[in-house]
Amino acid sequence: MKRFLTLTAIGALLAAPVMADTLRVGLATAQTGGLATYDSPVIDGVHIAVNEINAAGGIGGTTMIELIEKDVRSDAAQTSIAAQELVDAGVSVLVLPCDADPSLAAIGIVSSAQIPAISTCASSPTLPMIGGDYMFANFPGDNVQATVSAAWAREQGHDSTYIIYSPDSQYTTMPLYFAEVFEKSGGTVLGQDTHSIGQQDFSAIATRIASLEDQPDVIMTSAYEPDFPSMLKALRAAGVTSQIIGSDGIDSPTTFSLGDAGEGVVFTTAGHALDGNPLADFNTKFEAATGNKSETVFNAVGYDLIKVVEAAVLVTEGSTDPQKIRDAIANLEGIQGATSTITYKGTNGMPVRQVALIQVKGGEREYLGSPSPDAAMIPAPRMQ
Repeated sequence: MKRFLTLTAIGALLAAPVMADTLRVGLATAQTGGLATYDSPVIDGVHIAVNEINAAGGIGGTTMIELIEKDVRSDAAQTSIAAQELVDAGVSVLVLPCDADPSLAAIGIVSSAQIPAISTCASSPTLPMIGGDYMFANFPGDNVQATVSAAWAREQGHDSTYIIYSPDSQYTTMPLYFAEVFEKSGGTVLGQDTHSIGQQDFSAIATRIASLEDQPDVIMTSAYEPDFPSMLKALRAAGVTSQIIGSDGIDSPTTFSLGDAGEGVVFTTAGHALDGNPLADFNTKFEAATGNKSETVFNAVGYDLIKVVEAAVLVTEGSTDPQKIRDAIANLEGIQGATSTITYKGTNGMPVRQVALIQVKGGEREYLGSPSPDAAMIPAPRMQ
């Protein structure tokens, strides 16, 4: 027996909303190992953004987000394996670890699959240059951060510097950018030292600096945990009293718990919460969602990452096609995140976004400002 739809039933079907695809986002991030200090808080922020969007009916009220998560254990080879598994699972966007080196281990997979990949918080300006058209960063570039901190140092009247860097990763060579800007603005670089990532004893470096006839006004490093606390304590134990300038890698609770050794340390990061600003609003959301106060800007950076993805999908009118999302990300402009506005349009995959200067004072954050760097002073990306 034939069955026919009534005109009423046909009208109801035509009026029914078309259900959009679910956007599958693959997280190949470090939840264990050395990079977990950064990736874990970023992913906490990712979860808050995804839950918020899905609770409102998805992106644009139609496109729900599904997260597929894999722990890469802070290992480059494991990052590559996880990225391939996520591609095979049909994700439309990949999220890679908070360091350029493991993120770049997935270059071949990302390029072959033509899926946009965003590092949680890698800041090397060479990341998208090496990674190609499908690789994006989610943090202010090392060369931009170094320009901001060097300009601040010169404005404070500091005329000389000594840099300590590690050639083991792109991120830990940030002091080379700092030295370039410092000299370009009339300062003097008295010397430099290198260290290994994971080095436990910094007494030899500290002794060399302490023995200098002319003590540097500033020591700049982009060492992070556990290296930075060990380095700082060694310098202070050797009698070195120079102003210490670090980078976003020390934006963690540890830095604010170092007591007298950490007092006065200045570092760059992605933002600072002020009354009524978006980061303060995010911190309120974070505490409501987790029961804990946010202790690092990396929570908000994760939220920002998903807001970028959301904005790109809105541009595509709900498409989950990776190529369309990639093209949309590349042309985003003025997207409001928790930390600042974010722009990719006119860049090569490094976002234009705010850099904040923070000083440790009495175990708390003191906001020194968010100066816009002189574009003419920003060094070109340094290829290792």
